[in-house]
Amino acid sequence: MSRVLAVAHRGDPYRHRENTVPSVLSAFAAGADVVEVDVQLTRDGVPVLLHDPTLERHWGDPRAVARLTLDQLADLGSPGLRVPTLTEVLKATDGIPAGRLLIDLDTAGPAAATWEAVTAFGAEDRVAFCGPVTAMLAIRELAPAAEVALTWKQPTLPVSALLADLRPYAINPPFGLVDEGFTAAAHGAGLTVSTWTVDLRRTMRRMLRAGVDSLTSNRPALLRSVIDRAAGHR
Repeated sequence: MSRVLAVAHRGDPYRHRENTVPSVLSAFAAGADVVEVDVQLTRDGVPVLLHDPTLERHWGDPRAVARLTLDQLADLGSPGLRVPTLTEVLKATDGIPAGRLLIDLDTAGPAAATWEAVTAFGAEDRVAFCGPVTAMLAIRELAPAAEVALTWKQPTLPVSALLADLRPYAINPPFGLVDEGFTAAAHGAGLTVSTWTVDLRRTMRRMLRAGVDSLTSNRPALLRSVIDRAAGHR
């Protein structure tokens, strides 16, 4: 069995604010193979790291990021802790041996600007994308060779016609849908299985027994230790 990947959910959010440069760097330092980040667009079309459409939850501002320019967004936070652009995060992680980002797109809207930022920085070989069908089809249209993981919330696999059009490398369901039967079916279809968001040790172990290829967690250090311990016992 290949090494199971440890994916950090929005960085290392129990130690640093999610989707910030310190959080992403902390996750890699904790042993993550990949860091999953979320992208939204500013009013002037710049991809920035943010999960929610508004700034309320983490930045105390009720405005939608889509209504703010990048200059207006820069006024929030502080120089060391603010909403970063995707380009800033690509730069901050350049040269990290793991250094791979999994960019989560909830909709197709940010796809073009996100791919433009990735290609402008020359980071095509160290990013992958995940999200629902519409967002991943948009990425596939822009980037025929990009790595795409299809976020999927059904207990059975997508129809073969969709898989043929999208050509994902992975199926990406929440952990509640995953068991040995699901992973066997996915592997039989030529897909790897990534799953989210797994924060309890016992759930991590159960997913490993189910044969997943990638686990996403808010606790990257714990996830790294559980994966490594399980690998050592095989």
